[in-house]
Parts: sequence; C-alpha cells; structure tokens
Amino acid sequence: MDLQKQTAPAAATELRASDADRDRIADILRDALAEGRLTADEHAERVEGVLAAKTVGELDVFIRDLPAAHQRRASHVPAPARPAPGAIPAEPDDNVVAVFSSAVRKGRWRAGRRIHAYAVFGSVEIDLSEALFEYQQVMIRAVSIFGNVEVRVPENVSLRGTGGGVLGNFEVDHLDAEDPYAPVVHVDGWAVLGNIEGRPKRGKLVADILDRVQRKVDKGLRKHLDR
Repeated sequence: MDLQKQTAPAAATELRASDADRDRIADILRDALAEGRLTADEHAERVEGVLAAKTVGELDVFIRDLPAAHQRRASHVPAPARPAPGAIPAEPDDNVVAVFSSAVRKGRWRAGRRIHAYAVFGSVEIDLSEALFEYQQVMIRAVSIFGNVEVRVPENVSLRGTGGGVLGNFEVDHLDAEDPYAPVVHVDGWAVLGNIEGRPKRGKLVADILDRVQRKVDKGLRKHLDR
C-alpha cells in the first residue's frame, strides 16, 4: 500500500502552478474587482497571494468564493488547419532568401501576415519566439531545394503545417494554444531534397500576451496604492 501511494499520480490540486494558471486567476480577480465583488484591499491582497502561489490548489483558494470559479470553462476550439479565405494577403510582408548562404529572422521583430522563405543550397531560420505578433494569423510559405528551413514558435501559440517533401522532409508539430485569441502560425511549403520543420521553442512564450496580463495586475496594484 505504501508503494502504491508513493507511485500514484499527484492530485490536480497538488500540481505545480504555471504562469498561465496564475494569469487566469489574476484575470478573474480583476473582473471581480471591476464588478464590486472585491474591495481594492481584498484584490491587492489576493493578487499578492496569487503571485506567490506554488500549486493549483493554492491558487483556487483565492477565487473559491467567486462565481467565476464555479462556471464551466468554455470548450476549447482548435485552430483551423488553414487560414480563412482572404485572411492572408497574397503578397508577402517579408522575404527571407538563402542561396548558397544562410538567412535569419530572430529576436524582437514584427511578424507580418505572410512571410516567404526560400532556401536553395542554403539555410533559413525564422525564430518567432520573441517576435511581436501584430496579427492573429501568420502564414509562412517555405520552399527548400537542397536546403533547410527551420521555423521556431513560442509555446503558447497554435501551429499548423501543410506541405510535403520530394525526396525531402516536411515536419511541422501540431500545437493548440489554450488562449482562443493566441496567434496561429501556418507553415505551408515543399521540400525538394531538403528539409522544412516547425517546432515550439521550449520555455518561450508570446511576450505580448504575458505583458497584457501583467499590465492588468500592475494597474490594479497602482489603483490600490493611489488610494
């Protein structure tokens, strides 16, 4: 019996809380403050506790007396396999070309709705892990001929791939973001004696989404301190 207890999975309330879990609770508290269910002092005290919480069970304590804690979460709707007709322009916002060379897009850059990547006896890297997403849908059209196209995305976006390889490799991981408003990255293309791949960059999240939540928390704290 002791061995079974040691090997049994932890209860859901004992699981370690993620940043996404804390952000969800912070949003509920912000709404409760706006609705008058919490005073400014109560809101500030609970937000401080949320930021210090280690487990899911500790987070639930701060919203157990709020209606939102007892509402069923909306069923998750997966991102579409292809963009809606007309959602993505035909002309690219950015061309990334490597012919017998290498080309890289990475760091804090603004991703357009359509990006074309061409690798001919070369290597293209498109790293969106720190990019600014101005649009919810981003199409990356990739062509690899005796080359390599590598796409990296944050963990909290949706990722889709449509394409194939001719004596080559086309491999794009399937990701579904929990946030229905998170960006969707579509990788579309062909690899001819080459390689095209799309994967999440572990530990990287869309900063815009996290910044938005943090601004909400900061605004609530500032409002409390100003009183």
